[in-house]
Amino acid sequence: MPAKLDRDRFFWTIALQTVAVNFFLGGFGPALPLLRADQGTSLTIAGLHGTAMGVAAIAAGLSNPWLTHRFGRANVGWIGLWIFSFGLIAISVLQPVQFTILAAFFTGFGTSTVINSFVTSLNSHYGARAPLAVAQANGIASIGYVLGTLTIGTIAQSAPDFWRISLLAALPLAFYLYFFRRDKTIEAHVPTEDGPQGGKLSKTFWITWFGFIATISSEFAIAFWAAALVRDRTDATAAISTIAIFALGTGMGLGRFFGGMVLHRLSLDRQLLLILVAQLVGFMGLWLSHNLAISLAMLFLIGLGISMQFALTSLRLISHSDGRPDLAIGKSSFAAGIAIGAAPFLLGVLGDLYGISRAYMMVPVLIMLAMTAVLVAPAKMDQEVLDDLQI
Repeated sequence: MPAKLDRDRFFWTIALQTVAVNFFLGGFGPALPLLRADQGTSLTIAGLHGTAMGVAAIAAGLSNPWLTHRFGRANVGWIGLWIFSFGLIAISVLQPVQFTILAAFFTGFGTSTVINSFVTSLNSHYGARAPLAVAQANGIASIGYVLGTLTIGTIAQSAPDFWRISLLAALPLAFYLYFFRRDKTIEAHVPTEDGPQGGKLSKTFWITWFGFIATISSEFAIAFWAAALVRDRTDATAAISTIAIFALGTGMGLGRFFGGMVLHRLSLDRQLLLILVAQLVGFMGLWLSHNLAISLAMLFLIGLGISMQFALTSLRLISHSDGRPDLAIGKSSFAAGIAIGAAPFLLGVLGDLYGISRAYMMVPVLIMLAMTAVLVAPAKMDQEVLDDLQI
């Protein structure tokens, strides 16, 4: 695939939308132990915030074809950003656990809607260069992830009573993008007479879909509870173990931005298999480590492995969709919802029963399932297919 990319105004606007939502994702995952301490809940109850985000992703996926048909891809991203902003304010100011779980649902719905629009918009705009565009935009989005992690970790250490307020730092960017970066020259969207994209999907699509669930499950299980694992294994403080997740975000950012350029000579499937292997090696190193420095290095390697998973697995889904990218990405959000909702919650339950270290052994199983899906259902995404998908 091509190694060069023209990062135009459209690219930067879409990428910066995901910077805003990734600030929340990067800050909220490591903040779960802090939220749990504030509310005095168990690992299982705290994990329900992830479950709410998972249910929200399912709802966003089911509604994606309809939203795209009704409002157009350009508008759907902005709708998602506003819903995200509402949920972000709610989760930052509300105290009772039932309200923060509900706020997590709204924030998750907005986040998933932004991400769904992000993938289909870049795929449509860049065609054959879509894998590189999605990966690099994800890399830029990782800036938000890293900043969210650092912000929460720093405030947890220096002013623990004010960590929630720091989540609101994503709002100025969201407002700036809507009022100053939004393309106001686009003509009003008129829904087509064909209706939303629908119909049956192939067996290879569903195999790829299950592989997508496995990759997202492994990613969110690590992102939500890696701070707890580092704390359990190295006896680091909650604040230090939260900041340690900075290594994970850094690896993700570097892998997303440079991974496509480094691996562009490899096929889509080989790229995915390679980064899955990197994630597996990094995870086993993290799980065996009792040293903070080694744990940091392994988190960085895991970040490199996770970095391009979403972009590559999403494009694999589109390749098996028979030219229906909005339907495919809607199904991917449904899959992400299952993964986001089930994996952190299940890991929390297992952590309560057996300890977080033993519970974490579900992660390598998920990685191997993802690799199996790639081998059983190879992508159809060659250059010609990508060009055909440019709609």
